[in-house]
Amino acid sequence: MTGLPWLDLLIGIAVALLLTWLVLVAVLAIIRPRDGLLREALRILPDVLRLIHQLAGDKTLPRGVRLRFGLLLAYLAMPIDLIPDFIPVLGYADDAIIVTAVLRGVVRRAGLDAVHAHWPGTDDGFTALVRLTGLARPVDSE
Repeated sequence: MTGLPWLDLLIGIAVALLLTWLVLVAVLAIIRPRDGLLREALRILPDVLRLIHQLAGDKTLPRGVRLRFGLLLAYLAMPIDLIPDFIPVLGYADDAIIVTAVLRGVVRRAGLDAVHAHWPGTDDGFTALVRLTGLARPVDSE
């Protein structure tokens, strides 16, 4: 046995963290929006963040939906990202991908009407949100 057993432990932890990070980045690459939708996701991100804040505070939505939004807001508020923000395009793309993935699940659970009732942006932005979440239902004009 060597005189530095803690060094082996530190190397093992570093390798495990690196592998975990690589797996998470690969998952982001797999679930990312396709067909140019990532650019739309980045464009409507400010409206989506306001939407998330409003939906997280809506007591009429199921607790699981509000919990997901609370966790998402906590992730977005953390100063550490999967891909650092100083990396051009990709730095903010990870946030957009995670927001899109959470919204897909929430819209399927809470319903598109609940999301539409809280949407703070334009109708074009909401149409982009519908495409991002994978729901093909046309938006009713009001």
